[in-house]
Amino acid sequence: LDLDTARQELEEFIPHVKNISDGSIKKMAGRDLARFKEFKKQGIAVKFGRFTQKENKQIQKNVEDFLSLTGIDSAEKLLFTSRYPDDKDTIHRLKTEHHFCEKISEGIPRPWRLIYYRARKMFDPNNYKGRYSKEEKEKLKKYQALHGNDWKKISELMSRSNLSVAMKFSEIKSAINYGPWTKEETQKLVSAVKEVLRRKLKAENPQNSLLSLEQSDTDPWIDREKLYQALPWTEIETKVGSRYWRQCKQKWNSILTSRLARGQQLYRGTNGLRAKINLIKRLYETKAEDASEVNWDELSNAIGDVPRTYVQSKFYRLKVSSVPLWKRKTFSEIIDYLYEKKLPELEEKL
Repeated sequence: LDLDTARQELEEFIPHVKNISDGSIKKMAGRDLARFKEFKKQGIAVKFGRFTQKENKQIQKNVEDFLSLTGIDSAEKLLFTSRYPDDKDTIHRLKTEHHFCEKISEGIPRPWRLIYYRARKMFDPNNYKGRYSKEEKEKLKKYQALHGNDWKKISELMSRSNLSVAMKFSEIKSAINYGPWTKEETQKLVSAVKEVLRRKLKAENPQNSLLSLEQSDTDPWIDREKLYQALPWTEIETKVGSRYWRQCKQKWNSILTSRLARGQQLYRGTNGLRAKINLIKRLYETKAEDASEVNWDELSNAIGDVPRTYVQSKFYRLKVSSVPLWKRKTFSEIIDYLYEKKLPELEEKL
């Protein structure tokens, strides 16, 4: 396929395809397009977001099957071939001969690249090394000063995963405040988020979006959909200065909940009981096998005008307080228990 045709055909399966580079489009045309069409025939939609337990098991099976097929003796060699320079040529040859891309993706309706990254995360022994020692933190700061944000290079030097070293450096690079947010910090956070969203809106619609923002500096100063979208939290962290990105994200979600709920006591008294009842019923109706299969944005409408993270946190509290031995249960088992045991109790109380 030529590039334009490939992009056009992929758009049916990936709505944001216009934002994907030409190089990635070429790779997806070869690795994914035929798979996507086959899944469509089976009535299966292409998925994004968190991987389900079922998908993780399928990835594990695909990797183990490929190891058996080729005789490569470990998943680490297969997925982190650069760590084994002596075996590199042989492994690359076996991966080509036995169609590694196709085999690793079997049975999973997602882009190949996401499946590959998930497999690397699952099988990287450097992902599970526990807390960083004081010496490791000092090494991390030194390597970052030498190599910048080349996390792949730094991860090799420290025998930790890319994600692990990037996140740990984010936490230790400045004096982080773990106490209550000050008024000044909160103002910095809101300003940082506003600046980022202004820039994104300007890029999407240079005339109208920026004009509408300039006309209003009061709440709500931007569409609800824009407020809920994914934000560049590491950039926002830098602008705030005294908090790391995860704290910024959590605080922003609490600000959204407070502002958009407009003072409603959503989880108190009669309203609280109704909200819990609605949440359990809606979750049961989804028949989801895993939390990642739930459309939390739709569920937020059942509770009130609040962010998805607010609903997710309320579900977490509900299962912890109501479901015995919940850690040993699957997602669907937790929902069934809430529906069969907790729901009648809440309805009687209401």
